[in-house]
Amino acid sequence: MPATTFAGPPAEPLAEPLAEPPAETLDRPVSGGAATPGSAAPKPRENLVHSLHDEVLTRLREFIVEGNLAAGARVPERLLCERFGISRTPLREALKVLASEGLIDLLPNRGARVRRIGEREIVELFDVMGGLEALAGRLACERITETAFAEIERLHHEMYGHYLRRDLHGYFACNQAIHDRIVQAADNAPLSATYASFAGRLRRARYSANLDANRDRWGEAMREHEEILDALRRRAGAELSDILFRHLRNKRRAAADREAASPSEATAGENA
Repeated sequence: MPATTFAGPPAEPLAEPLAEPPAETLDRPVSGGAATPGSAAPKPRENLVHSLHDEVLTRLREFIVEGNLAAGARVPERLLCERFGISRTPLREALKVLASEGLIDLLPNRGARVRRIGEREIVELFDVMGGLEALAGRLACERITETAFAEIERLHHEMYGHYLRRDLHGYFACNQAIHDRIVQAADNAPLSATYASFAGRLRRARYSANLDANRDRWGEAMREHEEILDALRRRAGAELSDILFRHLRNKRRAAADREAASPSEATAGENA
């Protein structure tokens, strides 16, 4: 059964097709003399391949997160290769990374499918993320530097600009960067690793929660972020912890409501 996309604004059009590094460029020897002592010689092939991989991964992740493929839908490799202007090798490498993030499921000898998270799992995952972000906020207030706070403040103002323009793509990128920076500011390696292991699995749900038609969840989230920035500025750890947990709880409610209201996607996932 053909998969349907879920409601909401379409993803921003991709810019230029991704060009794979030409073989003659990749195999060209490095010029410019010997490397200086203690430094590694440049590796143009390695750098170009790594850049291509990162570009494909970013665009494919955004394409799926923003709902261009329904939950449970097969990933159309041929169509995506044409869209991005690449061969299947870099696409499949990116799919492996997205599978490790929990965004898709790899099917033995049958390609990949967008992972569908049930309503109960959404609730449970958001509760865990709320606890992790609450702890991160408390620790960040104890350890954040002025430079790190200034970067979060800059991202907040950039995010607000996207909100005013109703640019959900740009808004969400800044939003996720802010949450990531708060976790980084907590300066706790086990916390960061645990957070990263859950973040990918909820990325689609966090994005779609802003599309809740029953209430202005997007505006509500923006107001909550104003509170987050203010509490972080004052280094009010307990207050920020409570705000972040409430922020995730409200997002959980919106995401669960959207999941419950989309039975057609469940059918597509079961029959695809």
